[in-house]
Amino acid sequence: MSTAFDSFDLAGAKLANRIAMAPMTRSRAYGPGATPTPEMAVYYGQRASAGLIVTEGIQPSVVGQGYPDTPGLHSQAQVAAWRPVTQAVHDRGGVIFAQLMHTGRVGHPSLLPDGLVPVGASAVAAAGQVFTSEGPKDFVVPRELSEEEIAETIADFVTAARNAIAAGFDGVEIHGANGYLIHQFLSVNANQRTDSWGGSIEGRIRLAVEIATAVADAIGGERLGFRISPGNPYNDISEENVAEVYETLVARLAPLGLAYLHLLEGSDRGLTRRLRQAWPSAFVLNPFTHPQVTGHDALVLVEEGLADLIAFGALFLANPDLPRRLAEGGPFNTPDAATFYGGDKRGYTDYPALD
Repeated sequence: MSTAFDSFDLAGAKLANRIAMAPMTRSRAYGPGATPTPEMAVYYGQRASAGLIVTEGIQPSVVGQGYPDTPGLHSQAQVAAWRPVTQAVHDRGGVIFAQLMHTGRVGHPSLLPDGLVPVGASAVAAAGQVFTSEGPKDFVVPRELSEEEIAETIADFVTAARNAIAAGFDGVEIHGANGYLIHQFLSVNANQRTDSWGGSIEGRIRLAVEIATAVADAIGGERLGFRISPGNPYNDISEENVAEVYETLVARLAPLGLAYLHLLEGSDRGLTRRLRQAWPSAFVLNPFTHPQVTGHDALVLVEEGLADLIAFGALFLANPDLPRRLAEGGPFNTPDAATFYGGDKRGYTDYPALD
């Protein structure tokens, strides 16, 4: 029987344990041109004892940015600025994947240069507001992507993935969850297309499959993970036939030889079990623990065989040495809600560095 503290071979990457750090937006790329800062190297280096670190969402293109001060991987300056971050993690024996996140209709023109506006599957605005440097603003109606622009978006993911490897990342995770662009295509309210990129289940999953296929061809499937969140309504997403959509998507992704599938679980544990059974490689689970943060109790899911790795979010913010604390049963610092939801985004604050 495996435990969360056993090592793990992630498609050739040797993980010290089965505890993953989940991706969490931090908005600390204060450098010119959305470049990472030295503080980000400190932040990720502090948490290198995780078996696997998945970074905050990184935009693969200028128009893919949806929040202030989030980093990119679409310029050579960004590639160079990420190298000290990956080096800091590797120096402490860690493994780090870059999460590529195109926010789609989630964003605002004030966050974009040169008169750009957010883009989406269809010209349908999300309900709600987005945080900007000028305060909260209503989501705008996005510009519907044309066939040619969809092809360009797929190419942007490929370029960003290659840039990630050049920056020293061990791999890439494609963000297909939480109401961002790929999830928008999977939905029925954000995607009202009648062409081959919408309508049927095969049409709605097409962008996810084509991005994953193109990136796997570019950098190797063993360097690629994919994140999903079935039934998650975040960012005004509505989905129908959730089980059928995601079982079909997973069936299309399975032959690509990806390193892992990363599931942000909803309340349907039965679907989790079916996806786990259908997936041929590593299964990373961010378990449903609402309203509590994922804690020590989740480790048993590795022992039960439901997951190969367990992803922890907020608890990693408050406890940089989380694997040690989990092994010792605590004590655990309590995550500060203001910090977790972005209260520190205008200046760098964090827990003490670990030596």
